[in-house]
Amino acid sequence: MSRLAPKKKKWSNQRQAFQDALVYIDGRRKGKIRSMQTPWAKVNDAGVDGLEWNSMLVLGGRPGTGKTTIKSQITREAFKLNPGENIRVLEFQFEMMARVQAVREFSNVTGLSYKDVCSAGRDEKTNKLKPLSDAEIAKCHAYAKNKVKDPVDIVETPLTTDEFKRTIRDYMETYSTTEQVVDKNGTPYTKKVYQKTIITLDHSYLVKKAKNEGSKTDMLYNLGEACTELKRQYPIIFIILSQLKRETDRPERNEDGKYGNYILESDILGGDALVQHADMIIGINRPAKRYIKFYGPDRYIIENDDVLVFHFIKCRNGDVRMSFFKAEYHRMAVTEMATPGTQNKKISTNI
Repeated sequence: MSRLAPKKKKWSNQRQAFQDALVYIDGRRKGKIRSMQTPWAKVNDAGVDGLEWNSMLVLGGRPGTGKTTIKSQITREAFKLNPGENIRVLEFQFEMMARVQAVREFSNVTGLSYKDVCSAGRDEKTNKLKPLSDAEIAKCHAYAKNKVKDPVDIVETPLTTDEFKRTIRDYMETYSTTEQVVDKNGTPYTKKVYQKTIITLDHSYLVKKAKNEGSKTDMLYNLGEACTELKRQYPIIFIILSQLKRETDRPERNEDGKYGNYILESDILGGDALVQHADMIIGINRPAKRYIKFYGPDRYIIENDDVLVFHFIKCRNGDVRMSFFKAEYHRMAVTEMATPGTQNKKISTNI
């Protein structure tokens, strides 16, 4: 009688987990393993001195809160802020054309608005269209010539979750390399090495629903599971853009000084579908867009339309908090700002 092949166990001893953890913390201690630095100290501090590889960041906000600008600033500055990390970027741009994103980058480098870069701005004195100057377009050419050296690739055609997953696997395998290493017994073997890759998705809800998915919520659950599967296998940081539920637009949530001003975990479109898979979730609010002058129970003073509030709703390995930023729309960028002052709370005289 032939013997049956032993079944592969679905469990493993904790020994390997502790060994991997010791290697990781020792590598971090010696500076050999580092998180990816973002352009903002406040974001880095909320994480593990940056965004850890093999993780997923969800940026949630209503239209006009700067999600795409924030995502683009992270990828644009990743190469400068993380020297020697050999990073690639793969962008799934299902909402905005790649050309539009490139023009936004020209806006950043010239300090001009998108309209001005497109020669659609008007001269204040003559009210005539003001063409981009030779010096300004030369600056755009110089930026593009230098920028195309960065390994950034773009997918513009909307995909299903399975197609999204296959594309990422193909990408990671295409840019993988091999190296000869020696195991603990002194035996040489060939090891496959994958490049650290930032993968962005703009927006999660624009992933196509497959025939076997009954709803967009089903698609989002499958998308979250796919991202978790991929980030376990490859050195990936996912940056996923998500809309918020329309409930955040309700008048009672936009009254001055209410807790409802804050972006909550339950506000993320699709709810648990993405939330449970994310390692960090930042809910972005632009209070002035909702005519809020005094933000939240502490009544932070919102002085102008440029103020953005980052709610660090979930930080799996970091610290949840709320931080304030300034949107510089004229150059498509976001900068840190000091926490605003608060309005003195009024004491009720009612008996």
